[in-house]
Amino acid sequence: MSRSKFNLLVLFSVLICFHVKAQFRTYSNEFLNIGAGARGLGMGGAQVASVTDATAGYWNPAALAFIRDQPTFSAMHADYFSGIGKYDFLAAAIPLNDDKRTLGITALRFGVDDIPNTLFLVDPQTGQLNYNNISTFSSADYAFLLSYGQVLKDDNNMKIAFGGNAKIIYRHVGSFAHAWGLGIDGGVQITTPTWRAGAVVRDLTTTYNAWSFSFTDPEKQVLYLTDNDIPVKSTEITQPRVILGGGYNFIFNPKFSLLAESNLAVTFDGKRNTLISGKPVSIDPNLGLEANIVDKVFIRAGISNFQRGLADSDTTNQKRVWLFQPSLGAGFRLGNVVIDYAFTNLANQSNPLYTHVFSLRLDLDNKKTKSMPLY
Repeated sequence: MSRSKFNLLVLFSVLICFHVKAQFRTYSNEFLNIGAGARGLGMGGAQVASVTDATAGYWNPAALAFIRDQPTFSAMHADYFSGIGKYDFLAAAIPLNDDKRTLGITALRFGVDDIPNTLFLVDPQTGQLNYNNISTFSSADYAFLLSYGQVLKDDNNMKIAFGGNAKIIYRHVGSFAHAWGLGIDGGVQITTPTWRAGAVVRDLTTTYNAWSFSFTDPEKQVLYLTDNDIPVKSTEITQPRVILGGGYNFIFNPKFSLLAESNLAVTFDGKRNTLISGKPVSIDPNLGLEANIVDKVFIRAGISNFQRGLADSDTTNQKRVWLFQPSLGAGFRLGNVVIDYAFTNLANQSNPLYTHVFSLRLDLDNKKTKSMPLY
């Protein structure tokens, strides 16, 4: 898809949204489900049970409690659709002095810039096309998470922690519309020398996005003449999502281990195109693997986004098969720095849109943190 066609599609979608008095949405705040960190993306998003770095504020805030001694930071940038969409992520985990509690701060942005505004493409006086009247705007989604994780049990056989997020969401579409949202997440993580388990409830009390719209008088006139509603306010509500995770760390020798994890994302907002699809509950699985070589080199793979679709792009062939989103990744530890890479498919097998994702992790000292040895 060319950049110009994609931008026009985004503009069309934005204008369509203006018709909707948003209430419960089957897909709401989906930018918060993209993922965070090349490690997690390389493992197909299967992270709830095994995450141990600063991205835990995104995946499972309970895991922050296992970050000890010194603060750690994570950063990621990814381009979507050949640079049309940009996704940026930054997180910090700051242990407190009692060695049992950790605070986390996370900021992320997903945006599309330079979208053509064609409201005034047709000159109202002459009825002719005037390309000089085309301007551009940006559509961007922001989220800020303040996270907390605390240890409940910590011994050689088992570690248990719980945590939560308070999140603020800001979304804007040029000067036309903007929204503020508030939400709460909660999670728990249990680890042993081999087994991992975790659970997260996102949007625990539902998350409300309150939209307000602002149009100039000339813009209102164009919308009126083209039979478009002129909204004033609306509310978009995100229902809770439960993510369950379990994993096992196969330790073959002191220098090599293999971590396997599976997650189940359970949604309650209507029937979705997922492996288990129903009303009102749908379940979407994620599978991930990570090979750990001397705790310095990591090889990863994952599968996610199972969907029912056509076997190929030929619409005359009505055979439907299960499609999925594969991913691969690698990581390298250099002292107190970890560089991660993921090669992931943003669509499905019938229409692949692969992208390269890099992320950086920085610990402020050269000592390993006291987190479980998953890395």
